[in-house]
Order: sequence, then C-alpha cells, then structure tokens
Amino acid sequence: MKSLDGIKFAEMVQLGAHHLSQNADYVDSLNVFPVPDGDTGTNMNLSMTSGAKEVANNVTENIGAVSQALSKGLLMGARGNSGVILSQLFRGFGKAVEKEETLTTKTFANALNYGVQTAYKAVMKPAEGTILTVARLAGEKAVEVAETEDDIIVLMEEVLAAAKVALDKTPDLLPVLKEVGVVDSGGQGLVFVYEGFVASLKGEELPAKIESSLDDLVNAEHHRVQDFMDTSAIVYGYCTEFMVRFEEDKRPFNEEQFREEMSKFGDSLLVIADDEVVKIHVHSETPGDVISYGHQYGSLVKIKVDNMRLQHTAIVGDEKPTAAKEVKKVPYAIVTVALGEGVKELLESVGASYVIEGGQTMNPSTEDIVNAIKEVGAEKVLILPNNKNIVMAAEQAVELLDIPAAVVATKTIPQGMSAILAFNPEASVEENAEAMTRAFAGVSTAQITTAVRDTSIDGVEIHTDDFMAMVEGKIVASVKTLEEAAEEAVKKVIDEDSEIVTILYGQNTTQQQLAQLTGFIEANYEDVEVEVHNGKQPVYPYIISVE
Repeated sequence: MKSLDGIKFAEMVQLGAHHLSQNADYVDSLNVFPVPDGDTGTNMNLSMTSGAKEVANNVTENIGAVSQALSKGLLMGARGNSGVILSQLFRGFGKAVEKEETLTTKTFANALNYGVQTAYKAVMKPAEGTILTVARLAGEKAVEVAETEDDIIVLMEEVLAAAKVALDKTPDLLPVLKEVGVVDSGGQGLVFVYEGFVASLKGEELPAKIESSLDDLVNAEHHRVQDFMDTSAIVYGYCTEFMVRFEEDKRPFNEEQFREEMSKFGDSLLVIADDEVVKIHVHSETPGDVISYGHQYGSLVKIKVDNMRLQHTAIVGDEKPTAAKEVKKVPYAIVTVALGEGVKELLESVGASYVIEGGQTMNPSTEDIVNAIKEVGAEKVLILPNNKNIVMAAEQAVELLDIPAAVVATKTIPQGMSAILAFNPEASVEENAEAMTRAFAGVSTAQITTAVRDTSIDGVEIHTDDFMAMVEGKIVASVKTLEEAAEEAVKKVIDEDSEIVTILYGQNTTQQQLAQLTGFIEANYEDVEVEVHNGKQPVYPYIISVE
C-alpha cells in the first residue's frame, strides 16, 4: 500500500478503538498501586471511543479531514492523564496532516512523530517509562523506516514492533516499575491501538483478547510519576501562559526571533502563532518579565501563572476556544469534582457552584467539565479537580472556553475545601488561582482504602483486603482492621503544628468505628480540634485532613 486515504484511516481508527475496548479491563487490572482505582484502560477506552465516534460521523477520502475529526473527538472525550496524552498524540498527528489528501510513508511517519512532540509539550515534567516513551520510540522508528520503505503496511508493522520493544523496556526507565518488575499500562493501551491499526491495514483478525492479570503489567499513571522528582529540583517554578493579539503599532512579530528571545526566560517553551495571535507557554522564574516581553508585540489575552512547586502537574493545549452557548450569566463560578452525597453538600456549603460527580474510579472527561461550566453560565470560572488524575483534563477544558478560566490543581477533597474558602469574588481569575493554590498547600491529607491485590510498595507488605493508610498518596501502612489503619494515618499526618483535624467518613463506616477514631485523636492530641462530616463517599472509609 503506497498511500493512505481518509477512508482507510477511518477503518484503522475503528479497529484500534475496538481492540483497546476489548482489552480495557486488562489494562485496568495493571495498576501498581493496589487501590480500587485501576482505570487507565477505562480512561483510554472512553477517550478513543469518543474519537472513533467523531470519525464515524465524518468519513471522507480526505485524510486531513478524518484526522481532524479524530483529534476533535479525542479532545472532548479525554479522561484522566492517559486519555489526555492519547488525545495529544493524535492532536499533533492531525495538525501535521490537516492539509493532506493522502499520506505516504514519510508523511505518515512525520505525523506520528509530530504527535509525540505535541504530547511531550503537553506534559510539564515528562517522565520516561510511560506511554510517552512508547510513543516516542515508535515514532522515531517510523521516521527511520520511512527513509527507505514506501509501503504503509510495512511501516505500521515496524511501528508496532518498536512500540512493543519500548513497552518491555519501561521498567528500566521508571523506578516504581522496576521495583515491581512490570511495565506501564498507558503504553500497553497504545500498543493495543497500534495492533488494531495493523490488523486493519492487513485485513486480518485482531489478536485474541487478553484476559485480565494482576501480575504482568502495571500502571505508572496511578503511581504519581511526579513523586520521583523532588520539588527542589524544579529550576523554573512558574508555568506562565498567555496570548498576545498582534497590533500594528507594536513591534513586528518574527516567530523565529520571538522563540529565541523567549527561550532565554526559562524552559519547556511552546510558541504557537498565526497571523493574528501568538500563544506562549514557558516555565520561568520571572513570569513578569516574560509577560512584559510579550506585551511589546500587542495586547495581552488570557494570562495565567501557576506556581509549579505547589502544583507539580500542568498541561497546555493549543486548541482555539469554542463559543459557549447562550445561557444566563453569573459573575463567577467554582466548578469542582467529587464523589459522595455528603462531600457534594459540604463543597456546595463552602461555595462550590457546581459539583461534577466523579473522582477516584470515575474520572470526568474534558467534555464533561466544559459542559458543566456552560451549564453554570459563569462569566469567569475556577476549576478544582480534587484528584491528580483529573488535573490534565481540567487544564485541557480551560483551552476550550471563551471566558477567563483557570485550574486550581487540588488533588484531594480537603485541598478543594481549603481552596474554596480562600476564594475572593472581587479578585481576578489569576489572583484567585494563586491565592487558592497557596491556601491548599498547607493542607495534609490522609486516606484509608482497601487493597485489591497482594504486593509490596516502598517496603510496605500489602495483602488483598488489607486496610491501607495513605498520606499524600504514599502508602504508609497496610493492616487488617480499619481502626488500626486510621490510627496509623493519624500518627503520620498530625504534627506539633497541627491545629484542626477534619474527618470525612464514608458510606460504609459505622458510628462505632468513627467514635473509636475520634476518641483516639482526642486522647493523644489534646490540643487539636476535631471536626467530623458524613461524606458518604465510596472507596474511602476515611478522608482525613490536617491544617
């Protein structure tokens, strides 16, 4: 096959999505953390299914048009970090081929490689040993093969083979995978997509569905790859994003010169320009200087500065904002995410405008977040994900809005509550985002949940159905009873500076268990004030915060 058109590519997408869907449970079972949140397969499946649905509604011989449909569908359906990265891979692919009618091996390979570059730029601190590594090495192989090969089928076979080799090497690149001796599940999900592509091109049956296994592979996404980077290692601490709308009486814009000058302010630079505007993303220690430099070229639009030493994770997209539907406007809104009727009521009581049902085991998509914001009808909005695996989808949602918006990158419910309490309706979105981020930085969170498998993490031996105590996402104890796990968590999270302990108890926690925990705290930490709320949350019998 010497060329690839839109119709054939649409078939590849459908089969790739189907193969991933068939094996989503398998990918879900590959979570290195033994907590009930193994949803990488679910997130990638829902994201890819959204892309495939959009493609099915826009089939044409023009591969550029089909690729744009895939990009749009993936963007709106992206869920979790794995789904967002998958959407970025094909967003870059779509941009590279948007003006093409058909693809040769060289244009196909270059598009895969451009998708990898786009995905890497989207992640603040790309970690090797993840889906990014698998995509990168497969893309590099594609470019190499395309130099001498003109058959699309042979090229895709080589891409798949390289992806599988890269997947097998992920434990050598990411410490947590090496510790357990397994591979990354996000990369495995991408391999399933590529297997579908090859089967479609060759007209063959898909490989057999793999039955779920708890031992073969593992998900780096849920192990907080960022944990392997010390906060002090961040050289440029402010993620600075803004747009400049060009003006005739300002300095003439030269993209090459602009990029060179902007690179002097820091790293992770992304510059996207057309005839009217330039969008800038850079990590810098001097965000004010960055913005002042950009102001030389025109008026400033949508300025956002995030303190990465507090957030650790951010993502920037480059999609132009879409128009919001006409609804009755309110001046300001706080849109957040949570599971549990009691947690929802608590968040609303402190000022949340809209609580999206979701969280651990159920990550809302980019589209879910956008639709919630539109339903609120706000003129300005702040988004609080309350879960590390929703931050990237929330950041992607911001890029689709035509109103001032920012993500306050809360990772837990207690962080979200503290952030909301710091909200000032008179302040700008940027000022609120900064103040709310400072507010939740002082909150420590412990969570209790049950183990879903036997394993060993960070020297802690874990057995199925144990109660695990986690502090800031790190497992600190794994024991047989809820009472003991809660007490171990409290010991780890309370220190001499602690003043208030807030307990959110779950839907299956008994009053006797709760009384034992509060009694333990009161007996051992007499200077600490205890607040108790019925969160009615699933998965976690206790969510405990300390301030």
